[in-house]
Amino acid sequence: MKAGMLTMVLVVTLVAVAQAQLVMKAVAVLSPTKGNSVSGTVTFTRFQTGVKIVADVSGLTPGLHGFHVHEFGDCSAPDAASAGGHFNPTQTHHGAPDMPFRHVGDFGNLVADASGNAHYERVDTIIVLNGGNSVIGHALIVHEKVDDLQTQPTGNAGGRVACGVIGVASP
Repeated sequence: MKAGMLTMVLVVTLVAVAQAQLVMKAVAVLSPTKGNSVSGTVTFTRFQTGVKIVADVSGLTPGLHGFHVHEFGDCSAPDAASAGGHFNPTQTHHGAPDMPFRHVGDFGNLVADASGNAHYERVDTIIVLNGGNSVIGHALIVHEKVDDLQTQPTGNAGGRVACGVIGVASP
């Protein structure tokens, strides 16, 4: 009986590890917070050199909007405060997406055009889709203001206008 149970635990563990290693793509569907109309989709695709992030967001005011991964995968509060603060498992300072040391989910700013639409695309070398620092299961937040890329720990980006939980996507 003990050997059978040990075998079952080993099989379940191996399946979980194999599934985690197979995560190649994730997605967050952004929904507006109370009083806002921002929506969009953000995909994360693993490459050899990092994770490609592609965002298409609409309903923004023209200009720059902070764009971050937050610690909890919970968008249930009307203002998305339930998502907590920035996801920062390495306990580093907030910064620009091209800095070698920054919060895992510091993506800088979305740039909305005159119609309120933004497209963002970059390969990030810090975020991962597997392991303890994975962005899977965390919330992605779009903020009302520009991220100044310096103010600790938030970038002074203002309120939250959209929230979506990052989940595993079909390949």
